[in-house]
Amino acid sequence: MNKNGVAKLLLLGLTIVVVLTSCISNTKNSSKSESFRFVQICDPQLGFSDYARDVNSFKQAVKQINAMKPDFVVICGDLVNTADDQSFADFNKIKSGLRMPCYCASGNHDIGNQPTPESLQYYRNVIGKDYFSFEYKGAWFVFVNTQLWKEPLQGESEKHDTWFRETLKVASEKGGPIFVVGHYPLFIKEPDEADEYMNLPVEKRRELLDLFEQYNVVATLGGHTHRLILNDYKGIQLVNGEPVGRSFDEHPLGFRVWRVQDNSPPKHRFVPLEDL
Repeated sequence: MNKNGVAKLLLLGLTIVVVLTSCISNTKNSSKSESFRFVQICDPQLGFSDYARDVNSFKQAVKQINAMKPDFVVICGDLVNTADDQSFADFNKIKSGLRMPCYCASGNHDIGNQPTPESLQYYRNVIGKDYFSFEYKGAWFVFVNTQLWKEPLQGESEKHDTWFRETLKVASEKGGPIFVVGHYPLFIKEPDEADEYMNLPVEKRRELLDLFEQYNVVATLGGHTHRLILNDYKGIQLVNGEPVGRSFDEHPLGFRVWRVQDNSPPKHRFVPLEDL
């Protein structure tokens, strides 16, 4: 073979390497999440303080969120204080004012401190599913029913746990960050703290933390505490945010805005309610 033939073969080989490298790079990048923003609302809990005041606070949050134009909103449980037709109707009416998608987790006041098949079915009829997941721009959002971990209900809790493990596995295999959205915090100060009203049982807590570490969970979002609780567990952010309803401290009412970007941990900031 002459020199021209060798040169052509070398050029062809180099071209193939470049094309293959580009394909591999595109395949790896396909699982990355794009930049976006979403809002975390905690505990509207209509009727926990003065009913009219709670309604106005929730309406104000909707007004401010619409002006900010995030991609979507998540509400971390305790939508109402007493689960009945009127309170849920008022909640749904105010929520419908949001100009972007809104997804709800159930709280103990929505389905009862000790959930029953009847209370779960009522919630599912008037609000929707109490656990589900969706993917958005490469990130996964897994909504859980933390009450089924706090006070197990035979049949329902087992089904919820099986779904949760399978969902985490599928989401992890597809790549991208995973957010777990619920109501109860796993713990308040320490992973091994004693069981109490505000946290999840220690045995279930350890099981969940192992799962979060095993799969690609970057953050858990919740409410319930009516004050800000920030924790970090091996790089996983655990954020139970300030309420838009009644607060247990002197902190202003408000919500959190999250920004998700590639190659960096998700970030969040507090936005106080105005004009109250």
